[in-house]
Amino acid sequence: MVDLVVLQSLSYTAGAISVVLGIIYYAINLKETTRNRKVTFTTNLLSTSTSKEGLRDFYELMSMQWTDFDDFKRKYDSRVNPENFIKRMHKWNIFNHVGWQLRAGVVDWDTIRESTGRDMMNMWLKFQPIINEYRKQEYRSDAYTDWEYIADRMAELISLEEKKKAQYVIDDAFKHENIRAT
Repeated sequence: MVDLVVLQSLSYTAGAISVVLGIIYYAINLKETTRNRKVTFTTNLLSTSTSKEGLRDFYELMSMQWTDFDDFKRKYDSRVNPENFIKRMHKWNIFNHVGWQLRAGVVDWDTIRESTGRDMMNMWLKFQPIINEYRKQEYRSDAYTDWEYIADRMAELISLEEKKKAQYVIDDAFKHENIRAT
């Protein structure tokens, strides 16, 4: 006959093994959920940014030209050009929200860098003087700081040669007469 102490020890061991297996399963499930969340995030971000409409909006925004903040407001302010304002706010708010997600740990840096990090940086470089003026005059002083965080971090990580290419994009690549930002 089996001793009661042996049965009790086996019962405790089986319980401990079940707890360990449960923890292992939970860890594997959590890792897979995190991976799936990153894939979903990247897919959603890219589908917005790389659609024909998303690319057209990006191109139009990057094609905008102005001489100073007053010229910008005369051409593109929400009161004179609501369609351009809507395109701008759409991109700017998405980029800022992505920055918030990065800071909150919802997504990781590699995911952002490999998806639309360069576009976020390039657009920030173009609009930073405008956003800074809006911060002084109309927006909160912390408006778009999460987007700024991504752009600054991206600029730190890329090489000097890539920075020159990015500046070319800002200075020259979007100055085409046949594309007008509305």
